[in-house]
Amino acid sequence: MLDVEKEYIKLGLKENEFEKIKGFLKRNPNYLELSIYSVMWSEHCSYKSSRPLLKNFKTTGTYVLQGPGENAGILDIGDNQAIVFKMESHNHPSAVEPYQGAATGIGGIIRDIFAMGARPICSLNSLRFGKIESSQHQKYLFEMVVKGIGDYGNCMGIPTIGGEVYFDKTYEGNCLVNAMSVGIAQQDRLMKSKAFGTGNQLVLMGSSTGRDGIHGATFASDELNEKSEARRPSVQVGDPFMEKVLLEVCLELIEKKLILGLQDMGAAGITSSSVEMASKGNVGLDIDVAKVPLREPSMVPYEIMISESQERMLALIEPSKFAEIKNICNEWNINCEAIGTVTDNGLYRIFKGRELLGEIPVKTLTDEAPVYHHEYEKPKYLQNISDDILQEEDYKKIEKKYSHNEIFKRMIASPNICSKKWVWEQYDHMVQTNTAVLPGHDSSVIRIKNTKKAIAFSCDGNGRYCYLDPFRGALIAVAETSRNLACSGALPIGLTDCLNFGMPEKPGIFWQFKNAIDGIINACETLDIPVISGNVSFYNESFGKAIHPTPVIATAGLIKDVDKIIDSAFKDENDDIVLIGRKINNESVNDNMGGSEFLEVFFEKVSGKCPDIDIEYEKRLQRLCLDLIDGRFIKSAHDVSSGGLAVTIAESCIYGKMGAEINASLLGNNFLKTFYSEPQSQILISCQPENLEKIEKYCIEAKIPFEKIGKVKGTFISINSEIKIGISEITKIFDNNIEKIMTH
Repeated sequence: MLDVEKEYIKLGLKENEFEKIKGFLKRNPNYLELSIYSVMWSEHCSYKSSRPLLKNFKTTGTYVLQGPGENAGILDIGDNQAIVFKMESHNHPSAVEPYQGAATGIGGIIRDIFAMGARPICSLNSLRFGKIESSQHQKYLFEMVVKGIGDYGNCMGIPTIGGEVYFDKTYEGNCLVNAMSVGIAQQDRLMKSKAFGTGNQLVLMGSSTGRDGIHGATFASDELNEKSEARRPSVQVGDPFMEKVLLEVCLELIEKKLILGLQDMGAAGITSSSVEMASKGNVGLDIDVAKVPLREPSMVPYEIMISESQERMLALIEPSKFAEIKNICNEWNINCEAIGTVTDNGLYRIFKGRELLGEIPVKTLTDEAPVYHHEYEKPKYLQNISDDILQEEDYKKIEKKYSHNEIFKRMIASPNICSKKWVWEQYDHMVQTNTAVLPGHDSSVIRIKNTKKAIAFSCDGNGRYCYLDPFRGALIAVAETSRNLACSGALPIGLTDCLNFGMPEKPGIFWQFKNAIDGIINACETLDIPVISGNVSFYNESFGKAIHPTPVIATAGLIKDVDKIIDSAFKDENDDIVLIGRKINNESVNDNMGGSEFLEVFFEKVSGKCPDIDIEYEKRLQRLCLDLIDGRFIKSAHDVSSGGLAVTIAESCIYGKMGAEINASLLGNNFLKTFYSEPQSQILISCQPENLEKIEKYCIEAKIPFEKIGKVKGTFISINSEIKIGISEITKIFDNNIEKIMTH
């Protein structure tokens, strides 16, 4: 017999939490009850450190049908249609078992989408690893995560159309795998997960339950260390073919109006899914573990209740519909068993047949879960780091060591800059034939069948910026995703997030988190973009060292006319190239080199000041870009971001397979600062010469600086007579460097 007085610590509970549990139950919990509390009160499930701050997000808006609180958020796109999307982390599982960790991350987020009654139409992801140039282990993690995502998504027949990949030594001990899925639904067929109606049943559909993933939620709420490898059993195992069947079954049941509610079974398995359904409906539940189809007959009740076996869903039904639902599941050859009954007593009771194994008030697992208001203070590392900026002699040393062509090629070859074709070519990004803009451009765009509409998506986050200034870094992440959408002609209408941080109990980490939240709030309020879903991932630390604070933002934009979509590529010889947003001869107090890729490539450090951003000004710039696209005045638009203006020019040339002659005014006569710093709120556009005057007029009205800096021309990139390199040569470097690194 286990002594629960000793076991609660092993299950991740604190002493004060154990005392709170005894107070709720008015007795000692048994091991089953203790296990249920441990997973429901884990950071992963309860958000006990973040809930007070997340409540301040903007969550309503013109297009919002469902904000945070359900399996996924929902936006109205007109014509009785809605898009459903969410992003979640699978960081810890991917760190110890990268293939299955990434695969089940994709599987879980896809289930969140069809749990809402939506058919998944695309996936995106945001990935971060240590430096692959110098570590075989990082190469292994990268390769297996990409393979896990690709294999699962490809088997499901869902295109992976975009995302982002970054490499930095801060992620060497704790990679980040953030997965996003998007679905489309008819508004009159949307599902919720609330349990209601005394006597209604909960039906478990899908795979049998095994021992994989037990205590996975607790594992995700702990830092990684030398013992983490031994916790491989906490990583779930995915079966995309079963999930494909489960998806079709659920959508058929919804179409036939046979179910009342639907809930994905993810972290903490039967426990979290059923408890959340009961709590939302203010009802009780009786669960019978004897009815659960098992993969391993020797499993004991607590294992059954918290197993995170994949490809399972929980449906709320009227008892009279069970036989018909069972027949449909039998036709698809999947399990279907009624394992629970809705009650009116507010209790969560677990039975094995007629034997009562545990009894817990539902609300003590959810609404009464602990909430922590952690202390916070500005980290000491920030005292000097902002003053560590490049001096003129530093630039001169680089120019003495390398020619401008060599500097340019080294920047383009950086794994954070160069093409991620090695990644997205492993994904079937064209399945369903609706992908309108290929991966690699500012935004990924997917058409909505049988309409003139399209939806664009952009993922972004910059851990270096947030390390230097979490408020401004998070604000920039929102602004950049929104700017990327504007560059494709899409109006931003809502976002999801994945907030990746270290241990919240550390005052410096919680200060980073609080300031990042404030930055997101500021940007969303000004740009009028609601947060409709998301995820918080704490404890991203290894051996006591935290990752850079990395809030990842994924924003959706609506395009009402697919004929007006544009991308980053230059289109025609002799078109004018124009920089809008900020004249580069306006020197700023901030040199905008802080946290830049240039600083990393040539000095291997993260220092200086995070780039400035005026969010009201950013809003005007994005509105201007949308107006120029709507008026068909421009042929391409490309956000100036990581790597600076030189990289932006190169990418537009590479995507368009066309050269450019650039002659731009210099920032303080400093070529490197002009072309490799990363000032915000700039967009590079191209247009026919006859439209130049109209564009300038729009810019003057919007009070946005305008500078013609060159022409689309020839087969070379020529920049201020300092850089001259052929498109074929720079394309080869850009396209092949990741593959070159991975095969050596």
